[in-house]
Amino acid sequence: MSKASSLFSKKRIVPATLVVAVAVLAWWGWQRWSDHGPGEGFASGNGRIEATEIDVATKLPGRVEEILVREGDFVQAGQTLARMQTDTLRAQYDQAEAGRQQAEHGVAAAQAQIALRQSEVATAQALVAQREAELDAARRRLARSETLSVEGASSAQELDDDRARARASQAAVAATRAQAAAAQAAVRAAEAQLVGAQSTVRAAEAAVARIQADIDDSALKSPRAGRVQVRVAQPGEVLGAGGRVLNLLDLSDVYMTFFVPETSAGRIAIGSEVRIVLDAAPQYVIPATISFVASQAQFTPKTVETANERQKLMFRVRAQIPPELLRRHLEQVKTGVPGMAWLRTDASHEWPANLAIKLPAQPAQ
Repeated sequence: MSKASSLFSKKRIVPATLVVAVAVLAWWGWQRWSDHGPGEGFASGNGRIEATEIDVATKLPGRVEEILVREGDFVQAGQTLARMQTDTLRAQYDQAEAGRQQAEHGVAAAQAQIALRQSEVATAQALVAQREAELDAARRRLARSETLSVEGASSAQELDDDRARARASQAAVAATRAQAAAAQAAVRAAEAQLVGAQSTVRAAEAAVARIQADIDDSALKSPRAGRVQVRVAQPGEVLGAGGRVLNLLDLSDVYMTFFVPETSAGRIAIGSEVRIVLDAAPQYVIPATISFVASQAQFTPKTVETANERQKLMFRVRAQIPPELLRRHLEQVKTGVPGMAWLRTDASHEWPANLAIKLPAQPAQ
């Protein structure tokens, strides 16, 4: 009985020992993989998928009239996302437009004034010519009278009359020349008024264009294609200048930021290949390239969790996911997902099979 019991106990111990051995080996292998990865020539760091955030904000203070998108919606560049109330701006536009029309009428009036003054100049110049002709005739007559008076053929009274007429004609010429000069000055003044009126028109047009630009900016449009992450404001809320209405994610600029120790940072080049494995989808391996390596080390951030990375100084590295890959899997792009980034520091080493690129199937169009 005791012999049979001993055999039974041994049979139970052997499988249990095997289970424990397998568990120990699995734990050891997992630890080895977690700490060292594929081996020499590779480095790794943990991080989270991030994307560039864009705030869609108001240019001017005002009330939110409507928001046309919901959280999670995909939007295209130039798409109208929200509208601000524009009643005050439209009233200002009408006022500025009226000022512009008034300024244009001022230009027309100045042009008419110039034409009037120019006609006065022409009249004055004609009168000058007439008075000069009269002066010439008076001088000729005076010359004849002086000759006849010397010969005794004309009386002194006639000579005096001709001299008076000559002086009167000369004064008339001077007066008409002064009138012509005044008319010319009036033309120059009218031309200056025209320049001022034209400047007023340009200022009024600029005011109209500025207010129209403010009205156009009241329709808040997406600067890039992306996804709505947060509706910060709601319709009816009054916001100040620069008040945020929506927060977007630019899904064409997605990356993972991670940290590597000093021993690996010096062997990382911009453009180096990176393979990203996400915790939520370990069956996939996502390709990326190094787009940034910090020029200065920093103290270990709190987000660095693995034991072999807890060193005093770390270098921040960014792995950029190709935009064309993101466009093909736009619906599947998620930010905030943690994962591990593996990078090759020695080009002579081949990527291991478990880090070969594996992507999810492209969604049907």
